[in-house]
Amino acid sequence: MVCYKLGERSRLIYRLHLFRGRKDESKSFAWTDYRDLIIAAHRQLDAPIVLVWDNLGRHLVPGMKAFAAEHAEWLTIFQLPSYAPDLNPAEGIWSLLKRGVLANLVLAGLPPLVRIVKRGLKKIQYRPHLIDGCLARDRSDLDLHQHEPTRLHELKISSFQQPAG
Repeated sequence: MVCYKLGERSRLIYRLHLFRGRKDESKSFAWTDYRDLIIAAHRQLDAPIVLVWDNLGRHLVPGMKAFAAEHAEWLTIFQLPSYAPDLNPAEGIWSLLKRGVLANLVLAGLPPLVRIVKRGLKKIQYRPHLIDGCLARDRSDLDLHQHEPTRLHELKISSFQQPAG
């Protein structure tokens, strides 16, 4: 999750899902994993959340819609248009990883890849200017720490997903 709160540094909150190919193991996050991440972010940030999501199927399931309705006092969800990677800050985070720690990388197994991805995400977490760059495509016109949010909510969050593959 790429997070922005007026007056504070931008944040990256994430959880990795590791698929090992075991029988009956999920290949990706279930909607309940997204729910748990949203709850953890809400507790950590202690603020209302405006969630901007792409149209991933897990974001649109009835259970997630019921969860959003149940927590409408602190959770608002907006769906991005069908194909809008330029509007999704999570795409910018993956781009940073692919151009950085994952560029020209050859590994012998999954554990070193997980370690490198975690290290890359941790480095991004401690560099809020990189996160700001993913939130604002045209940084010449937008300084995230000086402008008011366009809505009354205090927090903007976008989903962070692992790429398919």
